[in-house]
Amino acid sequence: MREISRRGMLGLGAGAAASLAVAGCSSSSGSGFTPKPGRTTQARPKPIGDGSTAHTGKQPNQPSAPERLEPGQKPPQFVVFSWDGAGEVGNGLFPRFRKLAKDHGAAMTFFLSGIYCLPESKKRLYQPPNNPVGASDIGYLTDDHVRMTLQNVREAWLEGHEIGTHFNGHFCAGSGSVGNWTPAQWRSEIDQAVSFVTKWRTNTGFKDLDPLPFDYSKELVGGRTPCLLGQDNLLPTAKELGWRYDASSPGGRQVWPTKKLGIWDFPLQQIPFPGHSFEVLSMDYNILANQSRNSTNAPPANYPGWRQQATQSYISGFQRAYESNRAPFFIGNHFEKWNGGIYMDAVEAAIKHIADEKHKDVRLVSFRQLTDWMDAQDPKVLAHLQGFGVGQQWSAAA
Repeated sequence: MREISRRGMLGLGAGAAASLAVAGCSSSSGSGFTPKPGRTTQARPKPIGDGSTAHTGKQPNQPSAPERLEPGQKPPQFVVFSWDGAGEVGNGLFPRFRKLAKDHGAAMTFFLSGIYCLPESKKRLYQPPNNPVGASDIGYLTDDHVRMTLQNVREAWLEGHEIGTHFNGHFCAGSGSVGNWTPAQWRSEIDQAVSFVTKWRTNTGFKDLDPLPFDYSKELVGGRTPCLLGQDNLLPTAKELGWRYDASSPGGRQVWPTKKLGIWDFPLQQIPFPGHSFEVLSMDYNILANQSRNSTNAPPANYPGWRQQATQSYISGFQRAYESNRAPFFIGNHFEKWNGGIYMDAVEAAIKHIADEKHKDVRLVSFRQLTDWMDAQDPKVLAHLQGFGVGQQWSAAA
């Protein structure tokens, strides 16, 4: 979504080449967390505010209530595919991955950028902290693309996916960077993002679209910051708002999550990078940065090898967790056709590999669904899981 040219980078790990970060199941088990079949139609909507959103009842296609693991019981392998920005710009990627998720019984998290619901003609409604009124480092969508985004967000929620937030203007550099924002400024940014999502009908003038079928004030329980910056000052505000998780930490290890300020910390993770001694962050852009030095249009002769390398990186990260400590595996993506779309192909191949029936006890879930499961567990059982290191074999014994 036109983010690449202004994206900031974070160096993670030793050496300039190591793991750069942007600042974005099919099988059953005894966990009691298997998807329930459901329809994507809802009860008659009860409009909220200007009718941009509506109460439509419980979200369809959700798992059954999570059960607690017994002491010594092996946990499922959770995998979360998440998408930063989550706008549809006519390239067909949003519906492509919604269909792929449906084909494999997966739920995903879509981190919606609030300004993707705001027409550029109304951009002066946006007052970003420490930046000029109406500024945005990812630009604005065309009116047609705003419409497509709203339609896809609506269908995604009905299909069982989570709608989180990627905030608004994606500022990663200079004095206006989100890394410099105060808790109060984060509150302003969040309030504006919610406003753009819940007042799109007023701001766009669209009268022929159905409302988003959820109360966003209740749906929104987590997000991912631009460039993975600013989490320390975001968390006090997130806690005040009752958020349950944050997915903004860079460079996490493949271990079981813990909480910060009472909020689950779900970081992007360091995963194997085939052909290299260093690891790469589990996000499409970070793989790109290490392959083509930030170019999104590198020579096509490189694409087959890079596609395979990206695919194997995701698969290697999954296999390491699945065959050892069973730590939840997190992957971040963007709806972009960078370098010929090879990263989208890699994500699709990874989903198909992970969802294969030979992998038992795998759960392709949203961050919200994972949070539900984590909150349902016995703290002593979680502490046992949190004690396993990267690649350390799970065992029932303490």
